[in-house]
Amino acid sequence: MTVRVGVFGTSWWADTMYLPPLDAHPDCEVVAVCGRRAEPAKSFSENWNIPHWFTDPAEMLDQVELDAVVIATTNDSHEPLALAALDRGLHVLCEKPLARNAVEGAAMAAKADETGAITMVPFTYHYMPVNRFVKQLVADGFVGRPHHINVRYYTDFGLDDSYSWRFDKDLAGSGIIGDLGAHWVHLARWLLDDTERSLTATSATFVDRGPRPDGADYERCEDSVVMTVQYESGAYGVLQASSVCWEGTPFGQTHHLEIHGDAGTIYATCDWDLVQEVRGLKRGETGPARVLPIPDDIWNGVRRDTVHNTYRDIFRTTDVMTRGWISAIRDEVPITPDFAEGLAVQRVLDAAVASAAADGMPMRPHTSSER
Repeated sequence: MTVRVGVFGTSWWADTMYLPPLDAHPDCEVVAVCGRRAEPAKSFSENWNIPHWFTDPAEMLDQVELDAVVIATTNDSHEPLALAALDRGLHVLCEKPLARNAVEGAAMAAKADETGAITMVPFTYHYMPVNRFVKQLVADGFVGRPHHINVRYYTDFGLDDSYSWRFDKDLAGSGIIGDLGAHWVHLARWLLDDTERSLTATSATFVDRGPRPDGADYERCEDSVVMTVQYESGAYGVLQASSVCWEGTPFGQTHHLEIHGDAGTIYATCDWDLVQEVRGLKRGETGPARVLPIPDDIWNGVRRDTVHNTYRDIFRTTDVMTRGWISAIRDEVPITPDFAEGLAVQRVLDAAVASAAADGMPMRPHTSSER
């Protein structure tokens, strides 16, 4: 079976993250692309030898025979595009965060469940070797019962004070809470195999951003957040994401993770340059924490020289995320993280937005706001 795919979005992200793995999959054919403007859509289609290009989503969905779509567009478009595709019986991969809020996300997840679509929300860091090894260590009992997890995402793109839709509430729903916080909420849930009971959040807008390109004003979203999460197991997490940190690395970001439990401790670092390292210390051992080599089967043949090459190879040459989704459609099997997980994360993000707006008042992720 060849999976015929249409792509919504012609940005650099669609060009670098989605087209390479789709183009490389032996059982996938990208047959159409849709962008907001004609010239970028036409250029995108020519660069990737895509036979059809559109500026009207309905035209693409109705005029081309498709099996699935990728939605790599602004957050405000996720719900209408996903529902239109699902109504036509298509499978859907939709960028994170799933939607602007849980109301939209719930409609998407419900429709996917109703139609039986194979869905994917691409939480990219789920697949990085450092995090996959930490998951294995936790599952194997290295830390025993987890007491707390601390994850920090430092990057610098928010230091740019020009307009970006990512900080425009109407288009994005939230700022860094949804954009980067979504990754950390999912990662902590997955690593701990746990769900959230309550949380508090503190956020800030450090950079005064310019107006929209048309000169219009808008509600500006946060560029930094700290969430403290209480999990059902009793463990807690401190999840920090900030876009206003100068890290000075080639990729402009660093990731830091620690997990402590009753049997041991894990430290993990990815500097997005040369360092992909996990260290650990069992209870009773003396420090410093020793390096725990990432097993070859987790590397799965990808390059290890730079983090960027690891990242490229994982998503372009191994059967995960976008490629895994195509294989799941071909084989008619479910895959995760799906829209259900995307909605669970979205409920936590909504609670974080509400808590930050209420000066850090504790909030419980729940479904009442979706009614």
